[in-house]
Amino acid sequence: MKYFKKLVGERIYLSPRNSEDVEKFTEWLNNFEITDYLGRSGQLKTLESEKQYLEENNNLEATFVIVTLDKDEMIGTVSLENINNIHRTATLGIFIGNKEYWNNSYGTEAIRLILDYGFNYMNLHNIKLNLMSFNERALKCYKKCGFKEMGRIRENRFINGKYYDTIFMDILSSEFKENYIKNKNI
Repeated sequence: MKYFKKLVGERIYLSPRNSEDVEKFTEWLNNFEITDYLGRSGQLKTLESEKQYLEENNNLEATFVIVTLDKDEMIGTVSLENINNIHRTATLGIFIGNKEYWNNSYGTEAIRLILDYGFNYMNLHNIKLNLMSFNERALKCYKKCGFKEMGRIRENRFINGKYYDTIFMDILSSEFKENYIKNKNI
Protein backbone atom coordinates (compact mmCIF):
# COMPACT_ATOMS: atom_id res chain seq x y z
CA MET A 1 0.00 0.00 0.00
CA LYS A 2 1.10 3.57 -0.62
CA TYR A 3 0.63 5.96 2.30
CA PHE A 4 1.01 9.72 2.45
CA LYS A 5 2.32 11.64 5.47
CA LYS A 6 -0.48 14.15 5.97
CA LEU A 7 -0.17 14.50 9.78
CA VAL A 8 3.19 13.47 11.23
CA GLY A 9 3.74 12.75 14.92
CA GLU A 10 6.57 11.26 16.99
CA ARG A 11 6.06 7.57 16.08
CA ILE A 12 3.17 7.56 13.63
CA TYR A 13 1.63 9.53 10.82
CA LEU A 14 -1.92 9.79 9.55
CA SER A 15 -2.51 9.09 5.87
CA PRO A 16 -5.77 9.45 3.92
CA ARG A 17 -7.74 6.19 4.10
CA ASN A 18 -8.52 4.40 0.87
CA SER A 19 -10.36 1.26 -0.19
CA GLU A 20 -7.09 -0.58 -0.97
CA ASP A 21 -6.85 -1.44 2.74
CA VAL A 22 -10.08 -3.45 2.55
CA GLU A 23 -8.53 -6.85 3.32
CA LYS A 24 -6.83 -5.67 6.51
CA PHE A 25 -9.99 -3.90 7.73
CA THR A 26 -12.11 -6.97 6.94
CA GLU A 27 -9.67 -9.16 8.91
CA TRP A 28 -9.80 -6.79 11.90
CA LEU A 29 -13.59 -6.38 11.80
CA ASN A 30 -14.10 -10.16 11.99
CA ASN A 31 -12.02 -10.46 15.18
CA PHE A 32 -13.97 -10.45 18.46
CA GLU A 33 -10.98 -9.05 20.36
CA ILE A 34 -11.36 -5.89 18.29
CA THR A 35 -15.06 -5.74 17.50
CA ASP A 36 -16.28 -6.27 21.07
CA TYR A 37 -14.74 -2.88 21.91
CA LEU A 38 -16.37 -1.29 18.86
CA GLY A 39 -19.78 -2.80 19.52
CA ARG A 40 -19.67 -4.53 16.13
CA SER A 41 -19.30 -8.19 17.09
CA GLY A 42 -22.89 -8.87 16.04
CA GLN A 43 -22.08 -7.91 12.45
CA LEU A 44 -20.53 -10.04 9.74
CA LYS A 45 -18.05 -8.27 7.45
CA THR A 46 -17.24 -9.55 3.98
CA LEU A 47 -14.69 -8.06 1.61
CA GLU A 48 -17.54 -6.69 -0.48
CA SER A 49 -19.43 -5.11 2.42
CA GLU A 50 -16.28 -3.56 3.89
CA LYS A 51 -15.20 -2.22 0.49
CA GLN A 52 -18.63 -0.63 0.08
CA TYR A 53 -18.39 0.85 3.60
CA LEU A 54 -14.91 2.29 2.95
CA GLU A 55 -16.03 3.83 -0.34
CA GLU A 56 -19.24 5.32 1.09
CA ASN A 57 -17.71 6.54 4.36
CA ASN A 58 -14.47 8.02 3.17
CA ASN A 59 -14.88 11.59 4.37
CA LEU A 60 -12.34 13.57 2.37
CA GLU A 61 -11.83 16.02 5.25
CA ALA A 62 -10.65 13.82 8.09
CA THR A 63 -10.59 10.07 7.49
CA PHE A 64 -7.16 8.55 8.06
CA VAL A 65 -5.25 5.35 8.59
CA ILE A 66 -2.63 5.24 11.34
CA VAL A 67 0.79 4.27 9.99
CA THR A 68 4.04 3.69 11.88
CA LEU A 69 6.91 5.97 10.90
CA ASP A 70 9.59 3.31 11.31
CA LYS A 71 7.95 0.48 9.31
CA ASP A 72 5.29 2.23 7.19
CA GLU A 73 2.84 -0.31 8.64
CA MET A 74 -0.86 0.50 8.88
CA ILE A 75 -2.02 -0.29 12.43
CA GLY A 76 -5.49 1.27 12.63
CA THR A 77 -7.77 4.10 11.67
CA VAL A 78 -8.90 7.44 13.11
CA SER A 79 -11.43 9.90 11.77
CA LEU A 80 -13.61 12.89 12.44
CA GLU A 81 -17.12 12.02 11.32
CA ASN A 82 -20.52 13.73 11.24
CA ILE A 83 -18.76 17.06 10.73
CA ASN A 84 -21.12 20.02 11.11
CA ASN A 85 -19.48 23.20 9.81
CA ILE A 86 -22.26 25.46 11.08
CA HIS A 87 -22.04 24.30 14.68
CA ARG A 88 -18.33 23.40 14.33
CA THR A 89 -18.76 19.90 15.77
CA ALA A 90 -17.57 16.40 14.87
CA THR A 91 -17.47 12.87 16.26
CA LEU A 92 -14.19 11.03 16.80
CA GLY A 93 -13.83 7.44 15.67
CA ILE A 94 -10.71 5.34 16.26
CA PHE A 95 -9.44 1.81 16.59
CA ILE A 96 -6.05 0.16 16.58
CA GLY A 97 -6.55 -3.12 14.73
CA ASN A 98 -3.01 -4.45 15.05
CA LYS A 99 -2.89 -5.89 18.59
CA GLU A 100 0.93 -5.62 18.71
CA TYR A 101 0.43 -1.86 19.08
CA TRP A 102 -2.13 -1.96 21.89
CA ASN A 103 -1.24 -0.43 25.28
CA ASN A 104 1.68 1.56 23.88
CA SER A 105 0.04 5.02 23.47
CA TYR A 106 -0.30 4.81 19.69
CA GLY A 107 -4.00 5.56 20.02
CA THR A 108 -3.24 8.54 22.26
CA GLU A 109 -0.82 9.93 19.69
CA ALA A 110 -3.31 9.41 16.83
CA ILE A 111 -6.06 11.17 18.79
CA ARG A 112 -3.83 14.11 19.64
CA LEU A 113 -2.83 14.47 15.99
CA ILE A 114 -6.44 14.48 14.78
CA LEU A 115 -7.53 16.86 17.57
CA ASP A 116 -4.75 19.28 16.56
CA TYR A 117 -5.95 19.01 12.95
CA GLY A 118 -9.65 19.32 13.86
CA PHE A 119 -9.28 22.33 16.12
CA ASN A 120 -6.43 24.21 14.44
CA TYR A 121 -7.05 23.48 10.75
CA MET A 122 -10.72 22.57 10.44
CA ASN A 123 -11.83 25.25 12.95
CA LEU A 124 -13.94 22.83 14.98
CA HIS A 125 -15.15 23.85 18.43
CA ASN A 126 -16.42 20.57 19.94
CA ILE A 127 -15.34 16.99 19.26
CA LYS A 128 -17.32 14.22 20.90
CA LEU A 129 -17.21 10.44 21.13
CA ASN A 130 -18.87 7.53 22.84
CA LEU A 131 -17.62 4.26 24.25
CA MET A 132 -18.87 1.31 26.25
CA SER A 133 -18.36 1.29 30.00
CA PHE A 134 -16.25 -1.88 30.02
CA ASN A 135 -13.63 -0.32 27.72
CA GLU A 136 -11.36 0.95 30.49
CA ARG A 137 -8.32 1.19 28.19
CA ALA A 138 -10.14 3.61 25.88
CA LEU A 139 -11.60 5.61 28.78
CA LYS A 140 -8.12 6.14 30.22
CA CYS A 141 -6.78 7.17 26.80
CA TYR A 142 -9.60 9.66 26.16
CA LYS A 143 -9.16 11.27 29.58
CA LYS A 144 -5.41 11.51 28.94
CA CYS A 145 -6.22 13.40 25.70
CA GLY A 146 -8.46 15.87 27.57
CA PHE A 147 -11.95 14.46 26.95
CA LYS A 148 -14.49 14.90 29.74
CA GLU A 149 -17.48 12.70 30.47
CA MET A 150 -20.75 14.46 29.67
CA GLY A 151 -23.21 11.65 30.34
CA ARG A 152 -24.18 8.06 29.83
CA ILE A 153 -27.03 5.84 28.77
CA ARG A 154 -27.43 2.97 31.17
CA GLU A 155 -27.40 -0.62 29.94
CA ASN A 156 -28.06 0.19 26.29
CA ARG A 157 -25.45 -2.04 24.61
CA PHE A 158 -25.78 -5.83 24.68
CA ILE A 159 -22.50 -7.69 24.12
CA ASN A 160 -21.71 -11.30 24.86
CA GLY A 161 -24.78 -11.84 27.03
CA LYS A 162 -24.48 -8.71 29.17
CA TYR A 163 -25.66 -5.08 29.08
CA TYR A 164 -23.24 -2.16 29.30
CA ASP A 165 -23.59 1.60 29.65
CA THR A 166 -22.60 3.91 26.81
CA ILE A 167 -20.42 6.78 28.00
CA PHE A 168 -20.45 10.10 26.12
CA MET A 169 -17.41 12.38 26.23
CA ASP A 170 -16.29 15.57 24.53
CA ILE A 171 -13.51 18.12 24.35
CA LEU A 172 -13.70 21.81 23.42
CA SER A 173 -11.18 23.72 21.34
CA SER A 174 -10.46 25.95 24.36
CA GLU A 175 -9.39 22.83 26.31
CA PHE A 176 -6.87 21.73 23.67
CA LYS A 177 -3.79 23.92 23.47
CA GLU A 178 -1.00 21.55 22.41
CA ASN A 179 0.81 21.18 19.09
CA TYR A 180 1.27 17.55 18.04
CA ILE A 181 1.58 17.77 14.26
CA LYS A 182 5.33 17.81 13.57
CA ASN A 183 5.19 18.70 9.87
CA LYS A 184 3.40 22.04 10.31
CA ASN A 185 4.85 24.89 8.35
CA ILE A 186 3.66 27.81 10.49
